[in-house]
Amino acid sequence: MKTKRIDKKFEELKQNKEKALVGFLSAGDPDLNTSLKIIEAMCAAGLDVMELGIPFSDPTADGPVIQRSSARALKKGITIKTVLEMTRKIRTFSDIPIILFSYYNPIYSYGAEAFYNDSVSSGADGVLVVDLPPEESDEMTSKWPGNELALIRLVAPTTPLERMKKIAQESSGFLYLVSKTGVTGSAGLDTQKVTVNSRLLASITDLPICVGFGISEPEDVRKIAPDVDGIVVGSAFERIIEENPNNPDLDKILGEKVSKLKAATRL
Repeated sequence: MKTKRIDKKFEELKQNKEKALVGFLSAGDPDLNTSLKIIEAMCAAGLDVMELGIPFSDPTADGPVIQRSSARALKKGITIKTVLEMTRKIRTFSDIPIILFSYYNPIYSYGAEAFYNDSVSSGADGVLVVDLPPEESDEMTSKWPGNELALIRLVAPTTPLERMKKIAQESSGFLYLVSKTGVTGSAGLDTQKVTVNSRLLASITDLPICVGFGISEPEDVRKIAPDVDGIVVGSAFERIIEENPNNPDLDKILGEKVSKLKAATRL
Protein backbone atom coordinates (compact mmCIF):
# COMPACT_ATOMS: atom_id res chain seq x y z
CA MET A 1 0.00 0.00 0.00
CA LYS A 2 1.46 3.32 -1.08
CA THR A 3 0.64 5.96 1.50
CA LYS A 4 3.65 8.18 0.94
CA ARG A 5 2.14 11.55 1.83
CA ILE A 6 0.39 10.16 4.91
CA ASP A 7 3.42 8.20 6.13
CA LYS A 8 5.75 11.13 5.53
CA LYS A 9 3.50 13.52 7.45
CA PHE A 10 3.23 11.32 10.54
CA GLU A 11 6.98 10.66 10.51
CA GLU A 12 7.74 14.40 10.33
CA LEU A 13 5.34 15.11 13.18
CA LYS A 14 6.89 12.36 15.31
CA GLN A 15 10.36 13.79 14.79
CA ASN A 16 9.09 17.26 15.75
CA LYS A 17 7.25 15.93 18.83
CA GLU A 18 3.91 17.06 17.44
CA LYS A 19 0.60 15.32 16.88
CA ALA A 20 -1.41 15.58 13.68
CA LEU A 21 -4.29 18.02 13.48
CA VAL A 22 -6.78 16.38 11.13
CA GLY A 23 -9.52 18.71 9.94
CA PHE A 24 -12.88 17.65 8.49
CA LEU A 25 -14.92 19.89 6.22
CA SER A 26 -17.97 19.13 4.09
CA ALA A 27 -16.66 19.88 0.60
CA GLY A 28 -18.40 22.86 -0.99
CA ASP A 29 -19.87 24.31 2.21
CA PRO A 30 -21.00 27.11 2.18
CA ASP A 31 -20.19 27.24 -1.57
CA LEU A 32 -17.45 25.91 -3.82
CA ASN A 33 -15.22 29.00 -4.02
CA THR A 34 -15.52 29.87 -0.33
CA SER A 35 -14.82 26.25 0.60
CA LEU A 36 -11.56 26.26 -1.37
CA LYS A 37 -10.59 29.61 0.15
CA ILE A 38 -11.24 28.19 3.64
CA ILE A 39 -9.20 25.07 2.94
CA GLU A 40 -6.26 27.14 1.67
CA ALA A 41 -6.35 29.26 4.83
CA MET A 42 -6.53 26.18 7.06
CA CYS A 43 -3.59 24.56 5.28
CA ALA A 44 -1.56 27.75 5.64
CA ALA A 45 -2.44 27.90 9.36
CA GLY A 46 -0.92 24.49 10.06
CA LEU A 47 -3.52 21.82 9.33
CA ASP A 48 -1.72 18.48 8.92
CA VAL A 49 -4.32 16.25 7.25
CA MET A 50 -7.48 17.24 5.36
CA GLU A 51 -10.64 15.13 5.57
CA LEU A 52 -12.80 16.22 2.67
CA GLY A 53 -16.40 15.18 3.22
CA ILE A 54 -18.40 13.99 0.22
CA PRO A 55 -21.93 15.34 0.89
CA PHE A 56 -24.59 12.68 1.46
CA SER A 57 -28.31 12.98 2.09
CA ASP A 58 -28.41 10.55 5.05
CA PRO A 59 -25.19 10.94 7.08
CA THR A 60 -26.25 8.73 9.99
CA ALA A 61 -22.93 8.83 11.89
CA ASP A 62 -22.89 12.61 11.93
CA GLY A 63 -24.46 15.00 14.39
CA PRO A 64 -26.76 17.92 13.48
CA VAL A 65 -23.96 20.38 12.63
CA ILE A 66 -22.32 18.16 10.02
CA GLN A 67 -25.70 16.92 8.77
CA ARG A 68 -26.67 20.51 8.02
CA SER A 69 -23.31 21.24 6.39
CA SER A 70 -23.78 18.23 4.12
CA ALA A 71 -27.29 19.41 3.22
CA ARG A 72 -25.98 22.89 2.37
CA ALA A 73 -23.33 21.41 0.09
CA LEU A 74 -25.90 19.19 -1.66
CA LYS A 75 -28.07 22.24 -2.30
CA LYS A 76 -25.05 23.83 -4.02
CA GLY A 77 -24.86 20.80 -6.33
CA ILE A 78 -21.70 19.27 -4.83
CA THR A 79 -21.09 15.69 -6.00
CA ILE A 80 -18.20 13.22 -5.93
CA LYS A 81 -17.07 14.69 -9.23
CA THR A 82 -17.02 18.19 -7.71
CA VAL A 83 -15.07 16.94 -4.67
CA LEU A 84 -12.46 15.33 -6.91
CA GLU A 85 -12.13 18.59 -8.87
CA MET A 86 -11.67 20.39 -5.52
CA THR A 87 -8.94 17.88 -4.62
CA ARG A 88 -7.10 18.73 -7.85
CA LYS A 89 -7.33 22.42 -7.02
CA ILE A 90 -6.05 21.86 -3.47
CA ARG A 91 -3.02 20.14 -5.00
CA THR A 92 -2.13 23.42 -6.73
CA PHE A 93 -1.44 25.10 -3.37
CA SER A 94 -0.81 22.31 -0.84
CA ASP A 95 0.83 18.91 -0.49
CA ILE A 96 -1.31 18.09 2.56
CA PRO A 97 -2.53 14.47 2.81
CA ILE A 98 -6.17 14.41 1.66
CA ILE A 99 -8.62 11.79 2.91
CA LEU A 100 -11.96 11.55 1.11
CA PHE A 101 -14.66 10.99 3.75
CA SER A 102 -17.80 9.29 2.47
CA TYR A 103 -20.68 6.94 3.03
CA TYR A 104 -20.74 3.93 0.71
CA ASN A 105 -23.85 4.83 -1.30
CA PRO A 106 -22.24 7.70 -3.29
CA ILE A 107 -19.18 5.53 -4.07
CA TYR A 108 -21.39 2.60 -5.10
CA SER A 109 -23.37 4.87 -7.42
CA TYR A 110 -20.17 6.34 -8.90
CA GLY A 111 -18.57 2.92 -9.35
CA ALA A 112 -15.82 1.53 -7.11
CA GLU A 113 -13.19 1.22 -9.86
CA ALA A 114 -13.92 4.66 -11.30
CA PHE A 115 -13.85 6.14 -7.79
CA TYR A 116 -10.43 4.62 -7.14
CA ASN A 117 -8.94 5.76 -10.45
CA ASP A 118 -10.36 9.27 -10.26
CA SER A 119 -9.41 9.69 -6.58
CA VAL A 120 -5.80 8.70 -7.23
CA SER A 121 -5.50 10.88 -10.35
CA SER A 122 -6.97 13.87 -8.47
CA GLY A 123 -4.27 13.63 -5.79
CA ALA A 124 -6.25 12.06 -2.94
CA ASP A 125 -4.31 9.85 -0.54
CA GLY A 126 -7.00 7.82 1.18
CA VAL A 127 -10.66 7.18 1.77
CA LEU A 128 -12.71 6.67 4.92
CA VAL A 129 -16.07 4.99 4.28
CA VAL A 130 -18.06 5.40 7.46
CA ASP A 131 -20.65 2.66 6.95
CA LEU A 132 -18.52 -0.05 5.30
CA PRO A 133 -17.19 -2.54 7.88
CA PRO A 134 -14.33 -4.94 7.05
CA GLU A 135 -16.77 -7.81 6.39
CA GLU A 136 -18.37 -5.88 3.54
CA SER A 137 -15.56 -3.77 2.12
CA ASP A 138 -14.35 -6.38 -0.40
CA GLU A 139 -17.29 -5.31 -2.53
CA MET A 140 -15.46 -2.03 -3.01
CA THR A 141 -11.76 -2.88 -2.73
CA SER A 142 -11.93 -5.97 -4.99
CA LYS A 143 -12.67 -3.58 -7.84
CA TRP A 144 -9.69 -1.33 -7.06
CA PRO A 145 -7.00 -1.84 -9.73
CA GLY A 146 -4.11 -0.69 -7.52
CA ASN A 147 -2.92 0.03 -3.98
CA GLU A 148 -2.32 3.78 -4.01
CA LEU A 149 -5.39 4.75 -1.98
CA ALA A 150 -5.22 4.15 1.78
CA LEU A 151 -8.31 2.68 3.39
CA ILE A 152 -8.77 4.41 6.75
CA ARG A 153 -10.94 2.39 9.12
CA LEU A 154 -12.91 3.29 12.23
CA VAL A 155 -12.52 1.68 15.64
CA ALA A 156 -15.38 2.26 18.08
CA PRO A 157 -14.96 2.66 21.85
CA THR A 158 -16.96 -0.57 22.22
CA THR A 159 -14.78 -2.60 19.81
CA PRO A 160 -13.34 -5.73 21.52
CA LEU A 161 -9.62 -6.46 21.27
CA GLU A 162 -9.86 -9.29 18.72
CA ARG A 163 -11.92 -7.15 16.40
CA MET A 164 -9.46 -4.28 16.86
CA LYS A 165 -6.76 -6.63 15.57
CA LYS A 166 -8.83 -7.58 12.52
CA ILE A 167 -9.63 -3.95 11.70
CA ALA A 168 -5.99 -2.89 12.14
CA GLN A 169 -4.72 -5.69 9.88
CA GLU A 170 -7.03 -4.57 7.09
CA SER A 171 -6.31 -0.83 7.42
CA SER A 172 -3.68 1.49 5.99
CA GLY A 173 -2.65 5.13 6.45
CA PHE A 174 -3.94 5.51 10.00
CA LEU A 175 -6.72 4.27 12.26
CA TYR A 176 -9.59 6.53 13.29
CA LEU A 177 -10.49 5.85 16.93
CA VAL A 178 -13.97 7.12 17.77
CA SER A 179 -13.78 8.82 21.16
CA LYS A 180 -17.25 7.80 22.36
CA THR A 181 -20.54 6.24 21.42
CA GLY A 182 -22.91 8.62 19.66
CA VAL A 183 -22.55 10.98 16.71
CA THR A 184 -20.04 13.62 15.70
CA GLY A 185 -20.10 16.87 17.63
CA SER A 186 -21.96 15.44 20.63
CA ALA A 187 -21.03 16.48 24.15
CA GLY A 188 -19.56 14.40 26.96
CA LEU A 189 -15.96 13.70 26.03
CA ASP A 190 -14.39 11.26 28.53
CA THR A 191 -10.66 11.79 28.05
CA GLN A 192 -9.78 9.06 30.55
CA LYS A 193 -11.68 6.47 28.52
CA VAL A 194 -10.07 7.75 25.31
CA THR A 195 -6.65 7.22 26.88
CA VAL A 196 -7.50 3.63 27.87
CA ASN A 197 -8.85 2.76 24.42
CA SER A 198 -6.02 4.45 22.53
CA ARG A 199 -3.37 2.62 24.56
CA LEU A 200 -5.12 -0.70 23.99
CA LEU A 201 -5.29 -0.07 20.24
CA ALA A 202 -1.64 1.07 20.14
CA SER A 203 -0.62 -2.23 21.75
CA ILE A 204 -1.77 -4.23 18.71
CA THR A 205 -0.81 -1.99 15.75
CA ASP A 206 2.00 0.17 14.41
CA LEU A 207 -0.40 2.36 12.42
CA PRO A 208 -0.86 5.95 13.63
CA ILE A 209 -3.99 6.42 15.74
CA CYS A 210 -6.15 9.53 15.37
CA VAL A 211 -9.03 10.27 17.72
CA GLY A 212 -12.20 12.10 16.72
CA PHE A 213 -15.83 12.88 17.73
CA GLY A 214 -16.55 15.65 20.24
CA ILE A 215 -13.13 17.37 20.18
CA SER A 216 -13.49 21.10 19.64
CA GLU A 217 -11.18 23.13 21.90
CA PRO A 218 -7.42 23.34 22.48
CA GLU A 219 -7.84 22.03 26.04
CA ASP A 220 -9.48 18.86 24.64
CA VAL A 221 -6.52 18.41 22.31
CA ARG A 222 -3.96 18.90 25.11
CA LYS A 223 -5.62 16.22 27.26
CA ILE A 224 -5.80 13.60 24.51
CA ALA A 225 -2.70 14.34 22.40
CA PRO A 226 -0.06 12.66 24.59
CA ASP A 227 -1.59 9.20 24.02
CA VAL A 228 -2.40 9.36 20.29
CA ASP A 229 -0.82 10.34 16.98
CA GLY A 230 -3.49 12.75 15.84
CA ILE A 231 -6.68 14.61 16.69
CA VAL A 232 -9.67 14.92 14.35
CA VAL A 233 -11.81 18.06 14.51
CA GLY A 234 -14.88 18.53 12.32
CA SER A 235 -18.05 19.87 13.92
CA ALA A 236 -16.17 22.78 15.52
CA PHE A 237 -15.08 23.97 12.06
CA GLU A 238 -18.48 23.44 10.51
CA ARG A 239 -20.16 25.30 13.36
CA ILE A 240 -18.04 28.36 12.52
CA ILE A 241 -19.08 28.13 8.87
CA GLU A 242 -22.74 27.80 9.85
CA GLU A 243 -22.55 30.86 12.09
CA ASN A 244 -20.65 33.00 9.54
CA PRO A 245 -22.02 32.07 6.11
CA ASN A 246 -21.61 35.55 4.60
CA ASN A 247 -18.66 36.78 6.64
CA PRO A 248 -15.90 37.92 4.25
CA ASP A 249 -13.34 36.98 6.94
CA LEU A 250 -14.59 33.40 7.31
CA ASP A 251 -11.34 31.97 5.97
CA LYS A 252 -9.32 34.03 8.46
CA ILE A 253 -11.56 32.97 11.37
CA LEU A 254 -11.07 29.30 10.50
CA GLY A 255 -7.35 29.83 10.02
CA GLU A 256 -7.13 31.27 13.54
CA LYS A 257 -9.08 28.30 14.93
CA VAL A 258 -6.64 25.92 13.24
CA SER A 259 -3.65 27.83 14.66
CA LYS A 260 -4.98 27.52 18.21
CA LEU A 261 -5.78 23.83 17.87
CA LYS A 262 -2.44 23.10 16.17
CA ALA A 263 -0.52 24.83 18.97
CA ALA A 264 -2.11 22.39 21.40
CA THR A 265 -0.68 19.42 19.46
CA ARG A 266 2.89 20.49 20.17
CA LEU A 267 4.06 18.56 23.22
